[in-house]
Amino acid sequence: MAARPANAAPIGVFDSGVGGLTVLRALRTALPQEDFLYLGDTARLPYGTKGAGTVVRYALQASQLLVDRGIKCLVVACNTASAVALPAMRTAFAGLPVIGVIEPGAAAACAATRNGHIAVIATDGTVRGGAYPAAIHALRPDARVSAAACQVFVALAEEGWTDGAVAKSAAQRYLGELFGAAADDSPDTLVLGCTHFPMLIGPIRAVVGGKVAIVDSAATVAQATDRLLQDHDLRGNGNGRLTLLATDAPERFARVGSAFLGDAIGAGQIELVDLNPAGRRAGAGTPPR
Repeated sequence: MAARPANAAPIGVFDSGVGGLTVLRALRTALPQEDFLYLGDTARLPYGTKGAGTVVRYALQASQLLVDRGIKCLVVACNTASAVALPAMRTAFAGLPVIGVIEPGAAAACAATRNGHIAVIATDGTVRGGAYPAAIHALRPDARVSAAACQVFVALAEEGWTDGAVAKSAAQRYLGELFGAAADDSPDTLVLGCTHFPMLIGPIRAVVGGKVAIVDSAATVAQATDRLLQDHDLRGNGNGRLTLLATDAPERFARVGSAFLGDAIGAGQIELVDLNPAGRRAGAGTPPR
């Protein structure tokens, strides 16, 4: 069988769970002609509460499965994996274009801010890693960055509690003090540093006010991926085929993921895979014929 041309291969998208489906949603909107292979490591989420070594190991295993399936580039839709594991992934898969969510988000925040004070909300792991401040300061050394870990937002998004008293109370608790400062001292730009957080845009906007620029990394990653494909002459001309992979709980993936993707997902559409090397050698996780 003749080898498939590189530009006809799918784009691989990896996340620790369903949150990356917000990135996939933006990618499909920006690149409707591309085929996508999405993997959610639902058996081992969340990554945001795990140590750096564990996140690197998990990310490399997940990426290897996608690489083995012949992707042409890799989008790391997980903020924690982007913050901790991106250098290791680029080394392990040299020659494969790899893009994370942090660098595009940082660039968009630097372009949006007027007073140089940027707030970043993310999971514990992403905040601990310090990748967003590092990326922002690389572009704008004089920027002031305030980071806050908002772990409860993840659970609220997955439970569908994206509005109402509980979500509003959580947003006020996390953001009220930071955005309640004097106008000349308060951040004028907010980076949603977790793919779950766009689901709570209503309560977040209510707390930060209408004048604060909110950077959703999903849209910025889609734009950056388009440029990456053009730079490597990898733009495709497919029919937008989507293949969904998960490591556990396809029913929950379908139920929760439908809201994140903005499209109905049936449990039967999700292929279960095994990221354990021994399990894969035994035949688990191989693509259907």
